[in-house]
Amino acid sequence: MRETEKIFIIQPILGDNWRVLHDEAVALIESAGGAYCGSAYQNIKEVNPATFIGSGKLAEINETLEGLDGITVLFNGELSPSQTLNISSALGDRKVIDRTTLILDIFALNAVTSEGKIQVELAQLKYIYPRLKGKGAALSRLGGGIGSRGPGESKLETDRRYIRYRIKYLEKRLAEMSTRRTLHSERRTKEEAKIIALVGYTNTGKSTLMNALTGAGVLEKNALFATLDPTARRLEVDGAEYILIDTVGFIQQLPHDIVEAFKSTLESAVNCDLALFVADASGDYAMQFETTLSTLSSLGFDKPYIKVLNKCDTVENPDELPSDCILISAKKGLGLERLKSAISSSFADRYTKLKLYVGYKDIGEYYSVSNALRENMREYTDRGLEIECTVENRYLSKIKKFIKKSDGN
Repeated sequence: MRETEKIFIIQPILGDNWRVLHDEAVALIESAGGAYCGSAYQNIKEVNPATFIGSGKLAEINETLEGLDGITVLFNGELSPSQTLNISSALGDRKVIDRTTLILDIFALNAVTSEGKIQVELAQLKYIYPRLKGKGAALSRLGGGIGSRGPGESKLETDRRYIRYRIKYLEKRLAEMSTRRTLHSERRTKEEAKIIALVGYTNTGKSTLMNALTGAGVLEKNALFATLDPTARRLEVDGAEYILIDTVGFIQQLPHDIVEAFKSTLESAVNCDLALFVADASGDYAMQFETTLSTLSSLGFDKPYIKVLNKCDTVENPDELPSDCILISAKKGLGLERLKSAISSSFADRYTKLKLYVGYKDIGEYYSVSNALRENMREYTDRGLEIECTVENRYLSKIKKFIKKSDGN
């Protein structure tokens, strides 16, 4: 059994959110199977191009770690290859990783499906590629353990040409998978299956909520990025059927390569009919909602959403929580009926039930716009079709000609 890797954090103080970033780093370490063993903090007025934080602070950290073997240093930010190498040298050739390397490692650990594994490898290779110099001296310092999962040690022996080829190959595979997903999405649209996406900060209980609503049996784990691969299950609310999709969570400063690699997976959230933004009521939920919305907006998200505050049972004064959020405890089953009611209301406000009359001479014209509605009942008469349907309000103008008046046609 491998000994638990001990991780020491170097936390640069660059903005107001550094405490959040530091707390996330501790959680990331635990999710990667490591053990947090301390931190050093440094105010940054100007980034040192060689070592980011300056040689004086590194000397102080080296003195702190002197005599402690087997400790990996996590720089809680993004480092260039030369900065990684220089910091490692200043700390007695200790293993040094940055925040992106740690996140990629957790993704590699948790990817289950073939698509998830491809997306993780693609993100890792895109991150590694510009950092390869010569024989990869900076990377070779990493050794084994955290930060070394995924494509594996073989990347140290591969040249840039092979990695370029591999990136193109993986991008092609993902494009093919994305095409298949688009076809599935189009089929669901024709079948009028409405998509509800569970999105939000990582480790806020999205998978627990999915299980509570659908009995899906999705992995529930108190760890960051425990769920990477999207899971879809049918959800029935007030007699209407929906498809509920659980997606990968977000954190502050989620690496660009991760967002790019998982863009095809996140399409299920971007193209949904309704999103449930899930945040932790006991945490900084305002920041969590903001991070979720900004990440999705960068991908073109513009759909309706409901804010959901989970774990409200852990809050001393739930009455002080925002009134524009649905308060729930997915674990205890609290507030789920209110959430279902909010889901029904969201769709009810956007749909109208109508009776249509379509003369036989107009059937061709009707079929050209019929994809904008869902037929609930159809009856053939001597003169044409009488149809009861549900239509999204934005498509009412398309079928205006066929709407049946109360006194007849």
